[in-house]
Amino acid sequence: MVRKFNDTFLQAARGEKVPYTPVWYMRQAGRSQPEYRALKEKYSLFEITHQPELCAYVTRLPVEQYNVDAAILYKDIMSPLPAIGVDVEIKSGVGPVIHNPIRSLQDVEKLGEIHPEKDVPYVLDTIRILTKEQLSVPLIGFAGAPFTLASYMIEGGPSKNYNKTKAFMYAEPKAWFALMDKLADMTITYVKAQIHAGASAIQIFDSWVGALNVPDYRYFIKPTMEKIFTALREENVPLIMFGVGASHLALEWNDLPIDVVGLDWRLSIREARQMGIHKTVQGNLDPAILLAPWEVIEERVKEILDQGIEQPGHIFNLGHGVFPQIQPTTLKKLTAFIHEYSAEKMKA
Repeated sequence: MVRKFNDTFLQAARGEKVPYTPVWYMRQAGRSQPEYRALKEKYSLFEITHQPELCAYVTRLPVEQYNVDAAILYKDIMSPLPAIGVDVEIKSGVGPVIHNPIRSLQDVEKLGEIHPEKDVPYVLDTIRILTKEQLSVPLIGFAGAPFTLASYMIEGGPSKNYNKTKAFMYAEPKAWFALMDKLADMTITYVKAQIHAGASAIQIFDSWVGALNVPDYRYFIKPTMEKIFTALREENVPLIMFGVGASHLALEWNDLPIDVVGLDWRLSIREARQMGIHKTVQGNLDPAILLAPWEVIEERVKEILDQGIEQPGHIFNLGHGVFPQIQPTTLKKLTAFIHEYSAEKMKA
């Protein structure tokens, strides 16, 4: 039986006319799904990602359960770092812990290169299984952006203020730019391998870059992002940029050679358009709203969809990821509502 491929997400990413607003959810794979929780009792995140059949199952589960218009590969932004010499451990309840943090230019110079087919074959095998055998929607590959990866590598783990990272950036600019170059090269090689394995789109997560102001972003980060996206542009797949608490950087992202600007809930779609962002936008429901009564959810979602429909190019998503307390039944109901409501509005 030939699978019918739903490419609505790709059309919207390119700013084309679509029959309804496509939707997927950050962290839709895992977190709140009982099937995933059962797996996590047996396996760690790294163990799941190292077993392609199991990882493919976790990735496709929300597509089957929620009827979303894209899958996002189940893995962690830390996945490529061991290949270049970063000793990282994902500790339950803590997050990534780096046992050999970056402290100097010499530490940066010790970092190696990634060879995806040798270093992360399980990631590529998962993509091949999904795209050749299982999915009827596009698969989004992803990577962490250099600032966010660097923040873990310098802090030694999660941080609330990124003081060590920013101090390193300001005090050791030579080492900082050397680190950015190393991470940019790793990201380009890693992401291109995902695309060649079958990923239909790429999202770069710069989760913590909102900690920087605009002038510092322009000087310390933006050239690196231009290098990454310019290289990825050659692959001719939609490219998405996303960060949390980074609305002040949205216009900077709009300048990059990307297709989709991801928004969290702090900046409305209408405000983004008024600022001059006319690329496709993705977002931007606050995931906490999904714990409210359905009438509240529906009202907020209608507002986002109405703004998104005002011009072509909107992909519905959350302003950050699904968290464990959100019910799978809510996400399924939400997806159906987004499809039905937007289809009716577009006919009108």
